[in-house]
Amino acid sequence: MARKIHKRKAADSPERISLSQYLSSFSGPIVFFLVVVTTIFVMSLFFRVTNIQVEGNTHYTDQEIIQAIDIEEGDNLFFFDRFSALSRVFAKLPYVEEVSVERSLPNKVIITVTESQALAYIVLGDEMWTIDHSCKVLGKATDEELGDMIAVEGISPGTLFIGETMLTEDNDTELVEYLAQVLYQLEARGLYQQVESIDFSDKYNVVFDYGDKYTVKLGGPGDTEYKFGMLVSVMAQLLEGDIGIIDVSDGVTAHFRPM
Repeated sequence: MARKIHKRKAADSPERISLSQYLSSFSGPIVFFLVVVTTIFVMSLFFRVTNIQVEGNTHYTDQEIIQAIDIEEGDNLFFFDRFSALSRVFAKLPYVEEVSVERSLPNKVIITVTESQALAYIVLGDEMWTIDHSCKVLGKATDEELGDMIAVEGISPGTLFIGETMLTEDNDTELVEYLAQVLYQLEARGLYQQVESIDFSDKYNVVFDYGDKYTVKLGGPGDTEYKFGMLVSVMAQLLEGDIGIIDVSDGVTAHFRPM
C-alpha cells in the first residue's frame, strides 16, 4: 500500500532572519545610548565652572556667599542644583533676603544677592536684637549699630531665632505683622532715618516721633499703607516751622494739631 507523503506548506516553515537584519533591530537603541553617553561626556568636559561672580553683597564677602551656596570652580554647570543651593544660603546667612543663581554658558555662574537691612532693634533681657522690615531676626546689635536703628518699645519678645521671624512672649502674630507693616512703610518711603523709636505698648494706639517736629499717631492694625500715604501728604503741606501732632489713627482722615 503506497504511503501518502504530505508536503509541509511554506507557511509552516520557520522564518529565517539574516545577521544584518538581526543587528539592525538593535541599531536604534545603540545609537541613542551612544549619543546620550557622548552628550554627558561633552557636558562634563566643557561646562565646568571656571568663573563665579557675586553681585549685590555688602554684609557678606564673595567667599562667604560662594561657600554658603556650596559651589566651586570645577563643578559641572548642568548638574548644579540651584534650589538646594538657595535653601542653604537662607539657612546659613540671615542677612540674605533674596538670592538668584544664574548659569551663563559655557562656564560662568552669576550670584545676585539682596541683603536685609538691620532697620530696628528689640530688647530681650539685657541684649538688643536687630530685625529687618519683615521682622526677621538678624542677630545681636552692636553699640555702633544702635545709633542708626529704630528702637521698638513696648513689645516683649519670646525666644528669638536668627534668620526667622521674631515672636512675642504671648505669640501675638497680629502685633508682629503690624510692626512689620510699619517698618516696611518707614523704609520704603525713606522716613526711617528720622524715627528714633516706636511705642507699641498698646498695639491699638501706636505712636512715634518724627524728628523733632511731629508726633505721629498711627492707631491700631489695618490700612497701614493708606495711613502712611496720608502722613506723607500732610507733611508735604506743612510749613518748615510747624510742630505738632499728626493723627492718622482712624485710617480715614488726617489731622494736624499744632503744639
